[in-house]
Amino acid sequence: MVEEWARQLTRVLASMTGESPYVTYAAQAPADATADLLWWEQKFSLGPKALAWAGASERSWQEIGTRMLRSAGVDDGTQEDIRGSYVEIIRQVLSGVAGALSAKAGKEVSCEEGIEGPPSLQDAPTYTFEISVGDVEFPVVAVFSPELFQQAEPAPPQPDPAEKPRAKSAASPAQTANSIDLLLDVELPVSISFGRAQLPLKDVIKLTTGSIVELNRAVSEPVDVIVNNCVIARGEVVVVEGNFGVRIRQVISRQERLRTLY
Repeated sequence: MVEEWARQLTRVLASMTGESPYVTYAAQAPADATADLLWWEQKFSLGPKALAWAGASERSWQEIGTRMLRSAGVDDGTQEDIRGSYVEIIRQVLSGVAGALSAKAGKEVSCEEGIEGPPSLQDAPTYTFEISVGDVEFPVVAVFSPELFQQAEPAPPQPDPAEKPRAKSAASPAQTANSIDLLLDVELPVSISFGRAQLPLKDVIKLTTGSIVELNRAVSEPVDVIVNNCVIARGEVVVVEGNFGVRIRQVISRQERLRTLY
């Protein structure tokens, strides 16, 4: 689990920042996982107790988010943009971890709804991942529930805070390519958005069979193609052998993709 997290963190940072990060990790005492970090809690489809948390200090998430925006050509991103970019990177890392868990569990494992929030477990395995890009270093903390840890490694060693072992992540080009190959068969949720609408609660209560909800999109406008909660393309609706389909007309840029996160 720990090595896979480091591998995915290396891969995602490289692909979304255009840089070559070097990631190492060390076990730490669960008590060291302070609550003043920006935490993201992720549930996995393995069960209600299969959870992972990622935490970063303000310096770390600003460093990661800024580098991602800079790679997309955004040099003056707001704090909200930077924070959202960091969260997107963490979600991509977790999605890659889910793909690796699918191979180990012998069944499809996916990320369920995630929320911002600190770890709810006191003695869960906790690790610090030190990211180095050039002369700059910034850490990210990961916490795994025992149930998730057991799914990845049937007999996991308990982290010893006194020893603080460090290991190099698989960051070589060949190993990174191999990890990407392993993900090529991972299934991702794809959905099509025809538009959105905001209604007062009093109007929602009045909805019945036959009610019409007006969306914020004209008939002639393209629809959004959403993959893993991120808009990646736009297209037009077509009919193929009696089924609806979408013909891709535009693959949106990475910069615009950041601004359309669902």
